[in-house]
Formats: sequence, C-alpha cells, structure tokens
Amino acid sequence: MVKVATFFAMSLGAFIFWQSMDKVHVWIALHQDEKKERMEKEEEIRRVREELLQQQAREKDPLS
Repeated sequence: MVKVATFFAMSLGAFIFWQSMDKVHVWIALHQDEKKERMEKEEEIRRVREELLQQQAREKDPLS
C-alpha cells in the first residue's frame, strides 16, 4: 500500500512540476518578446530622431 501511495504521490508531484515548468517557459518567452518589442521601438525612435536631426541640419545649412 505504501508503494502505491508513493507512486501516486510521485506521479502527482511530477505532474505539478511539469505544469509549473510549462508556465515558467511561457512567462520567459513572453518576457523575451516584450524585451524584443521594446528594443525595436527604441531603435525606431533612434532612427526617426536621426532623420529629423539630418533634416534640420540641411534646413539650417542649405549650401552643404
């Protein structure tokens, strides 16, 4: 009887462990996606800012 109870307890523990690992993996993937999106937005902001600075420089000094 103890062997059967131990088997069920270990099976339940393994199931709970794998479910929690799935949730951890999903959380990590979402966190990485958010980080990637934030970096892409920051890069877009830098690119637009650089274009505006170049445009302003051309307007200030039309000879160059």
